[in-house]
Amino acid sequence: MLGIKLADFSIMSLLPKFILGLTLLLAGSAGARAGVKVGQPFPDLASYALEGNLPARAGQVVLVDFWATWCAPCKASFPAYSELQRELAGRGFVLLAVSVDQTSRPYEEFLQRYTPAFAVVRDGTQQLVSALQVPAMPTSYLIDRRGVLRAVHRGFYGAETVRTLRAEIIRLLEEKL
Repeated sequence: MLGIKLADFSIMSLLPKFILGLTLLLAGSAGARAGVKVGQPFPDLASYALEGNLPARAGQVVLVDFWATWCAPCKASFPAYSELQRELAGRGFVLLAVSVDQTSRPYEEFLQRYTPAFAVVRDGTQQLVSALQVPAMPTSYLIDRRGVLRAVHRGFYGAETVRTLRAEIIRLLEEKL
């Protein structure tokens, strides 16, 4: 054949990434089934089959960040997001990271290595990521105290993303209800 040995290349190791990519591609092309839009209520996370403990979110400004263990920008975001959580938690901010990994082992190993200072759950069944039509990894959804989506951020660009998110979070924390 092409001289490729199974020991050198495993199609099975790429299958979860392919499935997620295909899911995101199909979701993005389905205009009639658009996910939540800015200005709309964010879905109730408790109604999805998320693995892990959801933090209390009522009355809080919430950043829901979708990530995957194989995503390099996601890895870079964890220390910065931990710092945001520590800095702003006392003011009414909650960060929730939602892994889209379909298997638990890489997810658990990732959490042991990066030890985030925020809540993390896994959407192993891909129900939430599909419902929202998350466009890329990572993508963050910023939700105000009333549960309304106020901003969507695609990607993680280091200090630039942190500055933007911090300013938006503080603005929402200071809003009168």
